[in-house]
Amino acid sequence: MEDLFSETRKANAPLADRMRPRTLDEFIGQEHIVGKGRLLRRAILTDTLQSSIFWGPPGCGKTTLASIIANTTNSNFVKLNAVTSGVKELREVLDAAEKDLRLYGKPTYLLLDECHRWSKTQSDALLPALENGTVRFIGSTTENPMISMTGAIVSRCRLFQFYPLSRENVMKQVKAALSDKERGLGNYNAVIDDEALQHIATIANGDVRTALNAIELAVRTTDPENGVIRITKEIAADSIQKKVVRCDDQQLYDMLSAFCKSLRGGDSDAALAWFSRLVYAGLDPRIICRRIIAHSSEDVGLANPTALQQAVAAAQALELIGMPEARLAITQAIIFVCESPKSNSVVMAVDKAFADAENTIDEPVPIHLRDTSFRGAAKLGHGVGYKYPHDYPNHEVEQEYMPPSVKGHTYYEPGELGVEASIKKKHDAKKAMK
Repeated sequence: MEDLFSETRKANAPLADRMRPRTLDEFIGQEHIVGKGRLLRRAILTDTLQSSIFWGPPGCGKTTLASIIANTTNSNFVKLNAVTSGVKELREVLDAAEKDLRLYGKPTYLLLDECHRWSKTQSDALLPALENGTVRFIGSTTENPMISMTGAIVSRCRLFQFYPLSRENVMKQVKAALSDKERGLGNYNAVIDDEALQHIATIANGDVRTALNAIELAVRTTDPENGVIRITKEIAADSIQKKVVRCDDQQLYDMLSAFCKSLRGGDSDAALAWFSRLVYAGLDPRIICRRIIAHSSEDVGLANPTALQQAVAAAQALELIGMPEARLAITQAIIFVCESPKSNSVVMAVDKAFADAENTIDEPVPIHLRDTSFRGAAKLGHGVGYKYPHDYPNHEVEQEYMPPSVKGHTYYEPGELGVEASIKKKHDAKKAMK
């Protein structure tokens, strides 16, 4: 039963909470799972949804859809938060759910917000209830559940991935909030310029909660002119400020992977796009420099040895002058690596060599290659038969250098691009002479 306090609380709730869609028809976005005829929509309408995990970025509708399920279903609906609720609260919910199911045949939905925050012990306490159907579990998380949650829970749930809302979705919701007199800002007689609306939708970056919070702040802090509150782009920019960047661990690794693949693929524009997003999101630029150094050998290598020099120089520039000035040196190294001819001969060679080091037997070093720097080496025969290359034409001489167990193995196969083309020519000539 609602009282005066609950009405006051509703009136003072943030706009994003007041404007939360109440039905599937009001729900915006995620058409791939709740569009007409889609599985999740059918399951909600027929009250047959089984244990599920809603996974996606903030402000894309996960909790909203769970609330719609609560309003649609004839089942009990209980909400817990993994940050504040533990095993004790869970057991109370499970006991009540078991009783309602046994005595009245009424199932219970359990929504667990931030479900990735639960420990393995807490998650294990839920497993029996999932297995015997005591509750229909709905987990809501911004983290990849396949990484952040226990496998036992994930294997018993259907995963539904949510995506950031489009700019059009966000603008539609902002317009709805400005015109809604019951739950929104319709009583303020506010209008918003197209540029301001597009700015808010862009900077919100798919997070409708951020957009609604911004428009509420803009409307409530702007004085009316001739009875109308006009939201300009300048006012909108003050209200929302910097773009919201979603960058949990998984998103960070995904963007870093995209950056590395862009370096390898030689796409300077793409590499710079990911570089700027990573730094904007707060990634330590030293991580970027380490990846450039690694790829200068892994993907460019001897096709253009100068790439490694550029990469190391960029890392040194970062340490010497810091950001933001070091962006120029880092950008230079990124472009240099991308535009250089590519060769993976270095990484292929070292991988083969290390594989042999691990998988072949260790035999004594051939006598002619052994150390002769200590007293008594000559008496042991060390160095006998060694041919000093500088005593021969072109400072080269044919002799066996390989460990006996891998004699005849080839690790380095020169590529055919850039500087390595000349290395290949010489390499092939030496092979032909053997």
